[in-house]
Amino acid sequence: MSMLSTPFMNSTSTPTEQLKIVIVGHVDHGKSTFVGRLFHDTGSLPEGKLEQLQKIAERRGVPFEWANLMDALQSERDQNITIDTAQIWFQTKKRQYVIIDAPGHKEFLKNMITGAANAEAALLLIDANEGIQEQSRRHGYLLNLLGIRQIAVLVNKMDLQGYSQERFNQIEKDYRAFLKTIGVEPKLFIPIAAKHGDNIASKSANMTWWQGATVLEALDQFKVSDLPDNQPLRFPIQDVYRFDDRRILAGRIEAGSVKVGDKLLFSPSNKVSTVKTIERWNAPVSESANAGESIGITLTEQIFVERGAVAALETAPPYELNRFKARLFWLGRQPFKQGKIYKLKLATQEADCEIESIEKIIDASTLETISREGEKPYVGRHEVAELTIRTKRAVAFDKHIEIVPTGRFVIVDGFEVSGGGIVAEDNYPKRTSDSLQKSNNIFWSKGKVTAKQRALVNGHSGCVLWLTGLSGAGKSSIANELERELFNIGKHAYVLDGDNIRHGLGSDLGFSPEDRKENIRRVGEVAKLMADAGIICITAFISPYRADRDLVRKMLEGSDNQFVEVYVNAPVEICEQRDPKGLYAKARANEIKEFTGISAPYEAPLRAELELQTSKLTVAESVAKVLDFLNVQDEGTTVSI
Repeated sequence: MSMLSTPFMNSTSTPTEQLKIVIVGHVDHGKSTFVGRLFHDTGSLPEGKLEQLQKIAERRGVPFEWANLMDALQSERDQNITIDTAQIWFQTKKRQYVIIDAPGHKEFLKNMITGAANAEAALLLIDANEGIQEQSRRHGYLLNLLGIRQIAVLVNKMDLQGYSQERFNQIEKDYRAFLKTIGVEPKLFIPIAAKHGDNIASKSANMTWWQGATVLEALDQFKVSDLPDNQPLRFPIQDVYRFDDRRILAGRIEAGSVKVGDKLLFSPSNKVSTVKTIERWNAPVSESANAGESIGITLTEQIFVERGAVAALETAPPYELNRFKARLFWLGRQPFKQGKIYKLKLATQEADCEIESIEKIIDASTLETISREGEKPYVGRHEVAELTIRTKRAVAFDKHIEIVPTGRFVIVDGFEVSGGGIVAEDNYPKRTSDSLQKSNNIFWSKGKVTAKQRALVNGHSGCVLWLTGLSGAGKSSIANELERELFNIGKHAYVLDGDNIRHGLGSDLGFSPEDRKENIRRVGEVAKLMADAGIICITAFISPYRADRDLVRKMLEGSDNQFVEVYVNAPVEICEQRDPKGLYAKARANEIKEFTGISAPYEAPLRAELELQTSKLTVAESVAKVLDFLNVQDEGTTVSI
């Protein structure tokens, strides 16, 4: 077999334009054969490689197959000898092409969050002999999910159908109809026979009825997307290196641009510093960098930043929340279950996550909505879901429609990438640049009504009764009964319950030590305001860390209102026997991580004003002890603390 003479083989000048493409297709629909032939017809094979493989086939007494060529190149790539996905694989007169190897769904999903996987176009192969398969439909859905809009469908193995125009037209009609239902509009369909080179680099003599483009002509019709330089800066930190006394934050700019002197916000830690220098490897010094560049930066202030942080200009930060709506494609062997903890990877961030709610499940092959009434919600293999994902800590992200790299993610189940998806549109609250500024012109405002005047009218002074203890110790039961008793004798009291706060004021927080601290800080600020209004504010929070409770105590220092720490004390084994919400059982089954008393610590108070041993006291007895401590009398007019 001699090398074909093509207009692409002996180009004297190398084009500088580059396009990344992905080639997908059902098993045995001829992907390897097609790519091998593509290399050959564009003169992109290593010197002597074709002849070498032809001789090997001849010695073995077997026919040469183009797929063998791809197997050989794949073997070399696995050994890191010849090629990898970062190299140019073939070129036309117009541009260079990089093929993003996608041997399977999982591998493609695994790479979708990296820069190397930013495919701008796709070739999707369908076997003319076998026709449209389930996998063909799933590939279409997956490409749509990943936001790849430039798609050409190659109807391969036309030789096995006698190069029938009718067969080609039928496949095009059927597959176009399917793709239209998922919002995909292919640029064109092309009939090919990869084994014989029909319509790859030159028009086929066997399909004179075809007047459209060849595959290479179709590729050259695709447009190279402009790098997202005009978008807000997104610079995920991949690693931090130390050189001498410098700390260099390294990563790839996914969107926007950065320059020396820019003030950066690092999410989700919300630390701010200014770019001092921009570092490059074996490249000229420059004071700016753009999307697509891998760089390092140093900062004027040595703040603590680690892998996973996303740098943005202070004026245009990403969303920073612990829940978002998503569209997800699931490929795991085990279903994606509600109530189970998984690992979410978004840019360079990693966070534990779980399904908060599932709005819709779709069969990716038939597009039928799947109903699972009476079953515990889950997403099965090869299903697509519209759902809400909750992470254990805040993550930085963008809507996929706005900024692609920080708007897509993968889900890891155990050690396997099992699903991937995009952040869907929703009304997410976003931190503004103004909120990051600490003004020196804000002062505490005192009204004309004093605390003593409020106490005189209310019949008591305001205070904060802080009930702390393990889940199941009885905090909420005591707090609610105490509120009722105080109300019945004309006192102004209100309960701030832990679960209720998590629905609103703390809805963006997880259960990491940092998020727990922030949750208690917010509650403390609200409790302080309520006490200032003359209310007996009763809080029922696990609040496991002494430092967090002491922080609230300090908030009330110097005010006319007091902080009363009430230790609701019950041994963990008693709490586990009660387990009113079934949380201990889930924690023991490892379905809830960082659960206080099981996998996270509880620091008992050292100087609580009151202790209630609820393993010995009833709720009524506990409430009576609190009322005695407050010196509340039915006929009295004051709360004496």
